[in-house]
Amino acid sequence: MTVSNYTPQPRKLLPDWMIGAADRVMDYYIKRYLHCDPVILQNPPPPQEGHKYLLYAHIPFCHTLCSYCTFHRFLFKEHKAREYFVHLRKEMEYVKALGYDFHSMYIGGGTTTILEDELIKTIEHAKTLFPSIKEISCETDPQIITTPQFRNLKGLVDRMSIGVQSFNDDLLKLSERYEKFGSGEQIFERLQYAQELFPTCNIDMMFGFRGQTLDMLHEDMEKIWKLNPRQVTTYPLMVTSQTRKSVKNEIAATGNQLADQYRVILDTLGSRYNHLTSWTFGRTNDEGFDEYVVDYDEYLGVGSGAFSFLGDSLYVNTFSLRRYGERIAAGNTGVERRRQFDKHAIMQYRLMLGIFSHRLSRKYFRDVHGVDLDRYLMKEMIGLKLSGAVQDDPNDPDNIIVTDAGKFLGLVMMKAFYAGMDNVRAELRAPLKEADM
Repeated sequence: MTVSNYTPQPRKLLPDWMIGAADRVMDYYIKRYLHCDPVILQNPPPPQEGHKYLLYAHIPFCHTLCSYCTFHRFLFKEHKAREYFVHLRKEMEYVKALGYDFHSMYIGGGTTTILEDELIKTIEHAKTLFPSIKEISCETDPQIITTPQFRNLKGLVDRMSIGVQSFNDDLLKLSERYEKFGSGEQIFERLQYAQELFPTCNIDMMFGFRGQTLDMLHEDMEKIWKLNPRQVTTYPLMVTSQTRKSVKNEIAATGNQLADQYRVILDTLGSRYNHLTSWTFGRTNDEGFDEYVVDYDEYLGVGSGAFSFLGDSLYVNTFSLRRYGERIAAGNTGVERRRQFDKHAIMQYRLMLGIFSHRLSRKYFRDVHGVDLDRYLMKEMIGLKLSGAVQDDPNDPDNIIVTDAGKFLGLVMMKAFYAGMDNVRAELRAPLKEADM
């Protein structure tokens, strides 16, 4: 199949009205649940016996700020960044003193590798504090992967995720990445070098750009196939309240174009890799990926702007670098916001994650949460079955099969959920003054 004559399969994943309905339902629940109340905590809740936790560490610095990026980040200033890493390691010590241990660590940003020496100190400190950590995942960009310092992360990071987005120069220019990271051809060459350094190299791609034709997307997927990374993540572009107004109406594709683009991804990567989640593909079925919320019901975040989900509550660390430093120096947690959820809301969230990860199990809901999924979330399960998103597994009554339509529905829902989380970030960043940055 060549790029020039590629056409997607004629079957629709979901009718347009159903995609619109899913967006409206998600919008309703996001407005209802995704807001946080002010709270000043001296201590986060202690760990619970038998619970499995992931440690998330946030590095909020970048050399340049991409117009479409909605994560918590500031323009890099070395003295502030070095001071921040010191506070980050101290917060990890504080968490250790509470009795926490972790099975995995995810380092996100920002640009996590912006100061490799500080990052290395932080990873080594985490491994010393939390000996149960078996895997460390990290993010970086295509520019830094060929620097001499980057090679020092070999042996420390198990999974490196590299934000490529596209190999198409027009799309790189549209997203303001061409000047920062080079042409698609240059990025392709750098990725071949990076794959030699880590057990798992994940390539982050993006779709949903306005002007991104099916041929463009297919060509990107063919280049991924030539690279043959162990893992690929294909994110849909997320335009939220934080996206700059100057690009909101220029950069994003319309909703009905998203489904056709997703079909291209399924037809290419889906036939060559294992489908780990609605937007992640891997060579094997047992590797970690960006959506750590799938593997870990609970996670604890350290760093400015980090989120934690512990028990029945979402906790958010202060977005102010100044207040974060002051609170950690005083021996307190960085948490300044909290949102407590009732059980029904948590079960809806777990159902969404089950669809997104294609791991929908009645046994999980019964054993972990003590509920009968089909009864407790009756309306949701009936809707999923009628839409063709799920079907019962004839070989295992506890297993629920997520269809291709369900995979796309999982993508639509997760995209809306992450956009809602970005709106929370926007709300918490809005009051920041110059002194906070």
